[in-house]
Amino acid sequence: MVRVSGLASGMDIDQIVSDLMKAERMPIDKMKKQKQTLEWQRDDYRSMNLLLSEFNNLAFNMTLQSSYSSKTVSSSDETKVKAAATSSAANASYTLSNVTMATAAQSISTSIDSSMDPTKSLWSQRGSMDSSVWTEKTVEQAAITLSEDTSTVKLAKGAVSAVNQNTGTLNSISVTTDGTSKAYTVRIGTAAGIINSNEVFINEDTGEMTFGTTLTSGSTIEAFSYQQNVLNFSVTTYDSTGKATGNIQDGGSTPFEFDGSTSLNTLLTQISNSKVGISAFFDEGTNKVVMTRKDTGNLSSADSADGSNMVFSGGFLTGFLQLAGDAKGTDAKFTLNGLETTRKSNTFTTGGVTYTLQNNFTGDVRVNVSNDTQKVFDTIKDFVTKYNELIEKINGKITEERDRNYQPLTDEEREKLTDKQAEQWDEKAKSGLLKGDSILSSGLNQMRSNWYASVSGMSGGFSQLTDIGISTSANYTDRGKLVIEGDGTKLKEAIEKDPQSVMDLFMKSGSTTSEKGVVRRLRDTITQTVSKVEQRAGRSTWTSEQFLLGRNLKSVNSQITSFESRLTQVEDRYYRQFTAMEKAIQNANAQSAQLSQYFS
Repeated sequence: MVRVSGLASGMDIDQIVSDLMKAERMPIDKMKKQKQTLEWQRDDYRSMNLLLSEFNNLAFNMTLQSSYSSKTVSSSDETKVKAAATSSAANASYTLSNVTMATAAQSISTSIDSSMDPTKSLWSQRGSMDSSVWTEKTVEQAAITLSEDTSTVKLAKGAVSAVNQNTGTLNSISVTTDGTSKAYTVRIGTAAGIINSNEVFINEDTGEMTFGTTLTSGSTIEAFSYQQNVLNFSVTTYDSTGKATGNIQDGGSTPFEFDGSTSLNTLLTQISNSKVGISAFFDEGTNKVVMTRKDTGNLSSADSADGSNMVFSGGFLTGFLQLAGDAKGTDAKFTLNGLETTRKSNTFTTGGVTYTLQNNFTGDVRVNVSNDTQKVFDTIKDFVTKYNELIEKINGKITEERDRNYQPLTDEEREKLTDKQAEQWDEKAKSGLLKGDSILSSGLNQMRSNWYASVSGMSGGFSQLTDIGISTSANYTDRGKLVIEGDGTKLKEAIEKDPQSVMDLFMKSGSTTSEKGVVRRLRDTITQTVSKVEQRAGRSTWTSEQFLLGRNLKSVNSQITSFESRLTQVEDRYYRQFTAMEKAIQNANAQSAQLSQYFS
């Protein structure tokens, strides 16, 4: 549509239309403010539900027996025995005596040649070892296409002894360049010397190939095979049941294979990181290898209870290192309350008490287990504090005053304010959106009732919170907050006197509300309240149709869309009218000019 902007009339048509549209837009501005208010209200509801859900998770922990049955353990000498107890441990005293700690099986090699460097490849130091420890392995090398001009290419592994040994084309490697193939004679050794143009030298230690000529980018070193020297051996260990820890297909042993480019330190590290359960290292001071079981105790085969705890196989372990095959650990031996017994480990659990032996000794060490009153008290106190924080925040929302002088800002109104002013305005406009909310008010009232109502069917001496020193604040401004009487002495005495009754008071199960413990009632109330709030405000993953405010927002959005379409039509109408006026003025001006010519 062509719009004329006051050329004939001299009027600012755009400004006039803009001013007229402000009046026309008043209803839609009201709708957008309504939409913003609904969104703020929805978000406030969801923030309350988040608080309730987080408290409900905390309340779940209060339904666990471990929250009320914490134990404290003391040892008469922690340099000899340390102990810890689970909630299932009985309150009792235990005496340990005549303790001999468990030891781990260990095997130490003979001294290795002092010239051996544990950081260098084993193949480069093969002169220190008998040749029988090595095994040749055929490696199939895939074709290599070069990405740049070069004369050196490194194989994946070192310790090379021959090339194409099983193909009949001994000692040659073919390279294809632009369709033309050239064979390079192979020399293998440790010193390259002069390399002829038709030769390729392979460093037997590192596996690096050096060609006598520069190979151009795009050339392909054709596939070939080479012989690599490797160490093969196996280790067998057993768990506490006497079962071998290795692979079934290997008879329970764990096989190892290392190529000759591996160093002694790397080899021992990989053994230590494997599943055989051995710590292996090389001691530079004695030039010996030490292998020690990570677990203590006599861990031998179930078929040979007095056999070796580590079985070594392979020339490298049994020939070169000469590791002993009769390594054995010993079980821990001790007397517990007069009973002589043994364990594989120096840490063991019996009767819910976990003991950790620290030293050998012959005298007595007493371990006492009792209720951890302070920990249970702190758990209950923390729960009460979290509850008070919850109701304070919810009460703050449902009692917050609504200032109707502050409505959500339109975009035009927001542009006239500074960021700080807009923020302060929004804070005022958001206030009181949940004032007097019936769902939250009802939920708070029900939670208060959950706390002070008696628990029926209690077998102990306590049936309501006041019996253990927890009551509702007498100050009405606290709006139902709980207080622990005095300094908590009454609650601590109740925990010490009858911990079972205190636990039941909070977490007792029942088919009716009156039979349920306080925490279970609270969780029921919170679950119901959260569900009701969700029906009104939904969740972030719900569609608008699934909750009340969502449906209201959808309706307002539909009204806004419809009204915006109408506003476009109204604006077009105004411009058509002013355009018609402009044309009429133009025609009148033309006629006036023509008439004036007749009188001139």
